Amino acid sequence: MILSTLQSIYNIRDLRKKIIAVLLLILVYRFLAVVPIPGVNTAWLSAIIEWQRWLAFFSALMGGGLENFSVILMGLSPYINAVIIIQLLWVIVPKIWQLQKEWEQWQKVITRYTRWLTLPLAFLQSYGMIVLLNSLASNSIIDTNNFTVMLTAMTIATAGTIFLMWLWEVMTEYGISNGISLIIMAWVLSMAPSAIMEYVASSNYTLFASIILITLAIIYIIVKFTEWHRRIPIIYAKTWGEEKSFFPIKINQAGMIPIIFAVSLVTFPAIIGQVLANSNGQTASRVGSFMLENFSMQNPSWLFILIYFLLVVAFSFFYVSITFNTEQVAENIQKRGGYIPGIRPGEETANYLQWVSNRLNVFWGSFLALIAVLPFVMGKFLGQSVTFIIDGAGLIIIVAVILDLIRRVDWEMKMFDYSKYK
Repeated sequence: MILSTLQSIYNIRDLRKKIIAVLLLILVYRFLAVVPIPGVNTAWLSAIIEWQRWLAFFSALMGGGLENFSVILMGLSPYINAVIIIQLLWVIVPKIWQLQKEWEQWQKVITRYTRWLTLPLAFLQSYGMIVLLNSLASNSIIDTNNFTVMLTAMTIATAGTIFLMWLWEVMTEYGISNGISLIIMAWVLSMAPSAIMEYVASSNYTLFASIILITLAIIYIIVKFTEWHRRIPIIYAKTWGEEKSFFPIKINQAGMIPIIFAVSLVTFPAIIGQVLANSNGQTASRVGSFMLENFSMQNPSWLFILIYFLLVVAFSFFYVSITFNTEQVAENIQKRGGYIPGIRPGEETANYLQWVSNRLNVFWGSFLALIAVLPFVMGKFLGQSVTFIIDGAGLIIIVAVILDLIRRVDWEMKMFDYSKYK
């Protein structure tokens, strides 16, 4: 069955070209991830990553090359931050919100502004990342006092982010899935072998077997949650009678975005704490020590776990409230002569859809938050740091991307079969 499906995929020329293009672009990405910025002491950097696992976790979610201080040091983090800022402006600036009604124009404007905003954010963030990593290594990675060296490193890191942004757009246009998702999935999968070798080296096979079983169970649950949706019955009035249909609302409306947003915020206190802890001021040093003690992902406190959990749930509601416009959906249903049984068209329909969306989001947001904090909670109860082969957040990315790839490949194959009968 699998071999015949692969054979069918290979026989479709257009689909084969898209898959090859994606694989080649991923190879380009992985090559860039191991090319370090000139003048960097990578030996000290590897020691920092081993000590500060939250940096590796943050880097993995952003698709960056932090482990090697590579030319794509920051990954897509500046772009993701630009997207967050633009989405916040949707709510604040009415003019941007009105553009949503003109979809094509709105999409072009938002894309252009997001790209332009990514450039200064990448340049500023590159300075912060370089200084942070250098301070963690006792100023042994790069000479931050040398203006030429710093400017060169910042320029290369910024150019790497812009190039990576272009790469995922090309991957999205000529490939078979979203480029950002593929890049992040490739990075997450690349971390799995090192996690496996860590258990093999320690000969802790009991814990390793338990982690394997837990990972398989989590994958099964994620697949079920990702595919579940609520069908809202709709009746359309036709000249010959009534036509029954339904409007599906997925339980997974936000995807991985809430975790990415939450990680961006929850790691910020640890970054600030690291800087303050090394300062000469007594008060600043005390505040920095408190932040490191309570907001470190290597040894997280219950306060960190609680805040992380709440941030994921909050961002889940926030993201869905922006992306799922119930008023527009209700308006489109009414224009097509449809209505939900027992619900009046217009505002009452929009309120009902919002109520259903919020209920579904409670389940998905809580589930997503639970998966995100699961390794930390297990570490607390077991009394030791638990390393998953693939983190729960990474599993959600992988499952979502693979399911999307299956759907797109299936659609391509059906289109190929249909074209033969034209």
